[in-house]
Amino acid sequence: MHLISPSVLSADFGNLQRDIEMINASEADWFHVDVMDGVFVPNISFGFPVMNALKKHAKKPLDVHLMIVNPDLYIKDFAQAGADLLTVHYEACTHLHRTIQAIKKEGMKAGVALNPHTPVSVLEEIIADLDLVLIMSVNPGFGGQTFIEGTYKKLRALKKMIVESGSKSLIEVDGGVNAQNAKLLVEAGADALVAGNYVFGHQSPTEAISAIKHI
Repeated sequence: MHLISPSVLSADFGNLQRDIEMINASEADWFHVDVMDGVFVPNISFGFPVMNALKKHAKKPLDVHLMIVNPDLYIKDFAQAGADLLTVHYEACTHLHRTIQAIKKEGMKAGVALNPHTPVSVLEEIIADLDLVLIMSVNPGFGGQTFIEGTYKKLRALKKMIVESGSKSLIEVDGGVNAQNAKLLVEAGADALVAGNYVFGHQSPTEAISAIKHI
């Protein structure tokens, strides 16, 4: 069964504890936490104070996605703030293998995210070391964008690489995920689906989570 990771970026920050408790009570598996620095992507999102608030109330793992430059500077801080899984962008890491090792040294699972224009072939030398690959199905930075149709082909290529290498890496998809495309994404190889606007824009977020979980 695939995993569901609702994106807290789309939650109501005036009622954050309510939304955290909704995810706790739902069929969701993880909390997806997007961290943006306004440099790597043209947007700024929450940092450590919100992470600490999340960790205090969340009863499920924190799946943290760093859309920042120089992520190596903050690996220990995110571990201390409660991240269970830390994903960095391939495009932001000059020494990716070193970054992955540093994440694991802090006791977290390590993931690598790829922007829409980045081919999965860049991960061939490191796929065996990864716990997760996050495929961006929109250009990162803002919620509510249109899903990029080329994602399915990318997922199939990545799945083939994982199987052939013997990697245990999961495949996560982030961007424009909804009940309509979730089945196709899982069939193409996705193990985990991030959903933001579809969940929090729904009249019943728990029903929206269930709809994606039971496709």
